[in-house]
Amino acid sequence: MLNSVAKSQIIDRIRFENPWWVTGHIEDDYNQMQRRAYFELFKPQAFENDIRRALVLMGPRRVGKTVMLYHLVEELLMAKVPARKIIFLTIENPLYIHKTLEQLFQLGKEASGNTDKNDWYVIFDEIQYCREWEVHLKSLVDSYRQCKFIASGSAAAALKYKSQESGAGRFTDFMLPPLTFHEYVELKDQNHLMVPTSVIWNGNVSAFYTSTHLDELNKHFVNYLNFGGYPEVIFNEKIQTNPGRFIRQDIVDKVLLRDLPSLYGISDVQELNSLFTSITYNTANEFSYEELSQNSGVPKNTLKKYIEYLEAAFLLKQVKRVDQSGKRFLRDNFFKLYLTNPSMRSALFSPLTATDDQMGNMVETAIYAQWMHREWFTPYYARWNGGEVDMIGIDEKNLKPNWALEIKWSNRYFEKTQELKSLVKFCNESGLDKALVTTIDKEGTKTEGDFTLQFFPAAAYAYTVGKNTLVRKKTK
Repeated sequence: MLNSVAKSQIIDRIRFENPWWVTGHIEDDYNQMQRRAYFELFKPQAFENDIRRALVLMGPRRVGKTVMLYHLVEELLMAKVPARKIIFLTIENPLYIHKTLEQLFQLGKEASGNTDKNDWYVIFDEIQYCREWEVHLKSLVDSYRQCKFIASGSAAAALKYKSQESGAGRFTDFMLPPLTFHEYVELKDQNHLMVPTSVIWNGNVSAFYTSTHLDELNKHFVNYLNFGGYPEVIFNEKIQTNPGRFIRQDIVDKVLLRDLPSLYGISDVQELNSLFTSITYNTANEFSYEELSQNSGVPKNTLKKYIEYLEAAFLLKQVKRVDQSGKRFLRDNFFKLYLTNPSMRSALFSPLTATDDQMGNMVETAIYAQWMHREWFTPYYARWNGGEVDMIGIDEKNLKPNWALEIKWSNRYFEKTQELKSLVKFCNESGLDKALVTTIDKEGTKTEGDFTLQFFPAAAYAYTVGKNTLVRKKTK
C-alpha cells in the first residue's frame, strides 16, 4: 500500500507535469519551438486508436523526443481531446521509483480527478527508468484496450532490444534520428536557399535540390557538421562555444558509462570509451577487427560486441564492403564505421572549418548519416587493391550494383575527371554507365569516354537525400 505522504507528493508532482489540466495548453516555451519534420510522421501513429498497440518513440539523447511529446499533447488538445484525459509522466523522476506503470496510470487518473477507464492518452517519457517496462507496458495495452499508451526513451539500445524481445504484436517502434540537413535548413528558416533541379540519375529524373547561394548554404553545412545533429544546439550559441560539455557529458558519457554498461553488463567502461573515441576520430575510415584489436588491446570477440552495442545505441553505423565488380565478400574482414551524427566528432575533439584536412571524412560521414534514416536501404562501399568508391547502392533482387557515389569536398575532379579512375573502373565492371560525384560548389555533367559523371554540391546532395527520405516515408 502506498504511504499517504508519498502518494500526495506523487499526485502533486503529476499535476505539476500536466499544466494543461488547468490552462488548456502546453507551456509557451515548448509551444514556440518549431516542430521537427518527423513530427508529421509521428502524429498519425500517436492518434491511431483502431490498432491496439503502444507507440514507442526511440532515439539517441537530445534529438527532441520530449519536445515532440509535448507537441503531441498540444495537437491532442487542438483535436478536442479533453485536457484531463491526457496524462504525461516523466519516469526518471525519483518520486516514481518502484512504481509500476499501471500504478502511475492510476495515480495519474486520481490526480486528474477523472476515474474513467477508457479513452485516455498516457505518455511515459524516459520509460527505460522503469524496471521491466516492456512487460508492464504490454500488460497495460492488453488491459486497457480503449486507451492509447505512448512511451519514449533515450537509451535506444535498451528500448529497441526490449521492445523487440517482449513487445511483439503490442508495440510500434518509431525511431527519431538526429537532425537531417534538410531539417536543419527548415528549422533555421533557410528554405529560400533551396531550389528544385533536374538531375539524371539511374536514367530517371529525380527530385534533386540545389541552391542559388551555394556559399551561404555551405556555411550552414559546415555549421551542421559541427553542431547540427541536435535541435537545441543549432539555436544556442553558448553551447556552440563549448559543444564538448553539452554533447560529450550529456550524450556520449551517459550512453557509454551508464546506458550500455547497465544493459549489457559491461564492466570495463573505459575500454568501451577508448574504443568509441578512437572510432570517432577516424569516422569514415576502413577498419578490421584484427587492426582494432592490436591497437586497443581488446579481444576481437569483445570488439564485435562493443560495435554491436554502439550500433544499437545509434552512435555508429557499420558499412560492409564489396569488390570492384560489386560482389560482396564471404568474410567481412574489412568494414567502415561512421558516426550517425557528425557533430559528435566536433564535440569530442574540436569544431572544423571548411578547409580542414578532416573535412573530407566529415562530409562523407554527414552524407552517410542522411542515408541512415532509410531503414529499407543498406549502403555499401567498394574497395580493392588500388581502388575505392565511397558509396554503392545494391539491387537487393539481383544483388548487383545499380548506382555509385563518390563523396568529395573538392572541386578538383570537376576539371580533372581523368583522376576518377577507381570510380570509372568500378562502374565499367559493374555495368553502370553513370555515377554521381559531390563537390564544394560545382554542378554539371561531364563525360569520360562513354561514361557520364554527374557533379553535384555536397551540401545540396545532403539536403536532397534528407528531403527525399522524408517524402518517401510519408508516401509509405
